[in-house]
Amino acid sequence: MTKVAVFAGGQLSDFSTGFDVFVGVDRGSLFLLENKLPLDIAVGDFDSVSQDELQEIQHKAGVFIQANPEKDDTDTELALKTVFGQYPKAQVTIFGAFGGRIDHMMSNLFLPGDPDLAPFMRQITLRDKQNSIQFYPAGTCQVLPEAEMTYVSFMADGDADLTIEGAKYNLNAKNFFKKKIYSSNEFLDQQPITVTLASGYLIVIQSKDR
Repeated sequence: MTKVAVFAGGQLSDFSTGFDVFVGVDRGSLFLLENKLPLDIAVGDFDSVSQDELQEIQHKAGVFIQANPEKDDTDTELALKTVFGQYPKAQVTIFGAFGGRIDHMMSNLFLPGDPDLAPFMRQITLRDKQNSIQFYPAGTCQVLPEAEMTYVSFMADGDADLTIEGAKYNLNAKNFFKKKIYSSNEFLDQQPITVTLASGYLIVIQSKDR
């Protein structure tokens, strides 16, 4: 299994290095170079870097892909499509998905809404020092606790009702109430939580306080 790290243009104060492939998204490419990390693939329209910086990225990247700024995909979506085109079984961790422009952050939260990325949703994790976000397809799934995280929240994309079992706060036919995001739940004794969603997909956020 290939482990891929994607560095986007948001806040990049916290990251890890145990990956096989490093991908820079637009200005995230500079972050990799500045931190003496490999720049295996650089992807984006590069409208957030200077001409000198662009030349440095182009010179040092193993693979350089420059897109037209007038495109249907965000730079991160384009990077993921590039990665899964080359490594269809890859497990991808995205750093820098938060802390920048809110529209970019929201696009990252709903990545599986892109039909080309939906088949790979279980292979994508968004991460920073306080949050870890994963995606689950419709059906019944088990969510496992992550080390050092305190809370778990659930947000269903679509209109289907969500059920949650095995958590500190369960959600089922007996106590159901409709909400866009069910936040601040917790695992019990580090045991898995079972979630069921008839259609759409589920965004699962594990987090901790500062």
